[in-house]
Amino acid sequence: MRKGRILFFTKLILVSCISLQAQVLDKNLKRGFDSIRPMDAYNYCKTMVSAQYGGRFTGNEAYTAAAKWAARQFKQWGLRPINKKDGFLQPFPIQYTMVDKAEMTLVLKGENDDQEDLLQPGKDYLPLLSTDSGTHTAGFIFAGWGVCAPELGYDDYAGIDVQGKFILCFRGVPDRGEPGYRKHDQHRHRMKTAKEKGGLGLFYIYANPIANPNMDWIEGFTPAVISEEVADKIFEEKDIKASDLREDLLRYKKPLSFALSAKVKYHVESRHFPDGTGYNIVGYIEGSDPKLKKECFVIGGHFDHCGEHVGLLFPGANDNGSGSAVVMEIAEAFSKLRRKPKRSVVFALFGGEESGLKGSNYFVDNVPGPFDKVDGMFNFDMVGEGDGARCSYTSDPPEFKQIFEDGDKHVHILRSKREFRGPGGGSDYAPFYNKGITCASFSSNGPHLYYHQTGDTIYRLNPDIMAEIARLAFLAGFNWANR
Repeated sequence: MRKGRILFFTKLILVSCISLQAQVLDKNLKRGFDSIRPMDAYNYCKTMVSAQYGGRFTGNEAYTAAAKWAARQFKQWGLRPINKKDGFLQPFPIQYTMVDKAEMTLVLKGENDDQEDLLQPGKDYLPLLSTDSGTHTAGFIFAGWGVCAPELGYDDYAGIDVQGKFILCFRGVPDRGEPGYRKHDQHRHRMKTAKEKGGLGLFYIYANPIANPNMDWIEGFTPAVISEEVADKIFEEKDIKASDLREDLLRYKKPLSFALSAKVKYHVESRHFPDGTGYNIVGYIEGSDPKLKKECFVIGGHFDHCGEHVGLLFPGANDNGSGSAVVMEIAEAFSKLRRKPKRSVVFALFGGEESGLKGSNYFVDNVPGPFDKVDGMFNFDMVGEGDGARCSYTSDPPEFKQIFEDGDKHVHILRSKREFRGPGGGSDYAPFYNKGITCASFSSNGPHLYYHQTGDTIYRLNPDIMAEIARLAFLAGFNWANR
């Protein structure tokens, strides 16, 4: 019996020693790994979200100033620029709109007189960041999801006249399981439909107003988003709450459109820039293999956020100062390696993500630098809140996910993994994924409070989670680029 115990414990100690040995980093990797520090990532993010960079709205001068600051960091770490002409800045065309002023007053029918309620921007409503200037007093039409899809036998506009009215609707579609609705849930498509029907503007109903530039500027069209609390006041005449109305739309999957007696006085002033220039900030370390260095592995995340509008600053600390800071920490760690991986590693901070993945799409179509192939991509989006990491990844090749699992043996931060399903989504991995490039996207486990609101500040970030995700990705990225 004693012999059996001794043998058991001997095996246990041997397995533990082998496991420990497998997790010991060589001196080369340890040098980069140890350079990743929580307060470095936090301080990079703190600089990005400062008022001087105006919420990093792609196209405007504050974004460009922030991009030049990040480029200086890349240069300081000894990364290579994409070319002599542009340095670390890859320009791309972008349209953008700055909203200078907005006033909205809700006019409700009273028993004797109309009641006017002056709404507060940021709390009760926000202009959508593609709005034209305009001044209107008009009534509301509720139009469900704002979907006109006769090819699917569904039309929220059937039998209603929205000419000269503001259209109220929810974001979503009658059936998310039906692929044919996918285009109808795009902001651009929904806004275009509302304008063609004669609407003055489309007002989304969200739990809280959020900033959103991801749509096209349309002349004479003044869209906005209002809170559920404001919507409840508008629907009070129908004795229904906004949340109940949304549940009915999901339950019955049929249009429930109707006119309302409430009106709105809306004045908005904006400046549209159709010929703006955005920038991706791009640098790289050259691979050590004479042939494989022509292939590049991209480590990236979006640098932009929603800017400063109607006197409100949207700092974008978690979304996505955190992701940009993690990319910068990984870049600095790679720069300290004495032995580089076989393939080149490109570090990209993308512009125009909030406007519809403009920068990353341009990057994929115009890969900068001396590369003939993108071999893979890591994306980081909203990695600053919580105490764990999540990772989504391509299923092919099957050994790809092993690099995350191996890297996590050193940090123990990966809480969940899942394979990508269907077409790429709304973050900068999507243009790579849709071209068949092996990729993964990292986020933290949240709760991701104040998404696209003024409250997404530096004070909500956890420096340690950013550093741990950077460490995990540094190890995984090196192994993939060095295979």
